[in-house]
Amino acid sequence: MIRNLCNKALYRSLLVAAGTGLVSGCSMYAEPPGPKAIGVIAPTSVAAAASMNPQGIVRFQQRSDGVFVTGRISGLRPNQEHGFHVHEGSDCSGDALGTKGHFNPDSAPHGRHGSASHHAGDLPALKANADGIAEINVLVKKLTVAAGPTSVVGRGLIVHRDPDDYTTQPTGNAGPRPGCAVIRED
Repeated sequence: MIRNLCNKALYRSLLVAAGTGLVSGCSMYAEPPGPKAIGVIAPTSVAAAASMNPQGIVRFQQRSDGVFVTGRISGLRPNQEHGFHVHEGSDCSGDALGTKGHFNPDSAPHGRHGSASHHAGDLPALKANADGIAEINVLVKKLTVAAGPTSVVGRGLIVHRDPDDYTTQPTGNAGPRPGCAVIRED
């Protein structure tokens, strides 16, 4: 019976009503951790010209409902929004143009993450605070960490200088690439 409760959306409301005694019983039925990947953002050759010094770590955790992406990036333009995308290639040298275009295994048009139509690599924008720090915590349903056509492993992760306009095809007009990481298995 506990196993069935753990798999129901009703579980949370039952915990509130019954107390936390069922939590330990459900922990053994929690979803096992899936494959993980990591991207270590570093400045590219265009960072100084963009008045940026992007640095940080972004983690990718496979779940049954998608990939949970979390991270913290500093060295951004304070109080600004920056385009943030998974790219096809993995060459972060120089200006990071070796990362090619946005990762788009299903040939969708570029758009806002979560909209009806967008690239798999279209992530939510990074919104820097007054100290130039942005955090990301989002579930991405079009990506995987596990090997396959939608895997992020071996792809580039780009912090753009400018905000994404979500309409210009195929890039979102987000400008140069002052921050880059190669996503690797963790």
